[in-house]
Amino acid sequence: VQLQASGGGLGQAGGSLRLSCAASGIPFSNFIMGWYRQAPGKQRELVASVSSGGTTNYADSVKDRFTISRDNRKNTVDLEMNNLKPEDTAVYYCNVRRTVTPLFTSWGQGTLVTVSS
Repeated sequence: VQLQASGGGLGQAGGSLRLSCAASGIPFSNFIMGWYRQAPGKQRELVASVSSGGTTNYADSVKDRFTISRDNRKNTVDLEMNNLKPEDTAVYYCNVRRTVTPLFTSWGQGTLVTVSS
C-alpha cells in the first residue's frame, strides 16, 4: 500500500491551502480515508475523515473551515483548508483504515503545513 500526499506548505492566517493524497495497492474495499495532524509537542489527532459511503467526520477545531472530499474511483482524498489559523500548523498525515475485519491501517509520509499570523 502506498499513500502519496501532496500540497501543504506555507499559508497565511485567513488564507487557504489544499492537501491531496492518492492511495494505491489497497487490497480491500470499504475503507475510511482521512487526514491526521501532529503539531510539535502534541499527539497526533484526527482532522477529518470520510467513509467509502461519503460519511464525513471533522475535529471540532476545523469544522466549518476544512472540507474533506474523496474520489472512490481514483482512491484519492483531498482536504480543502480555509480560514487558516496559526494553530493549524502541523505535519499532516494521510491515512487509510478499516474498522471492521480484516482490520487495516496505512499512513502517508506526512506533509508540513505552516500558517503564519
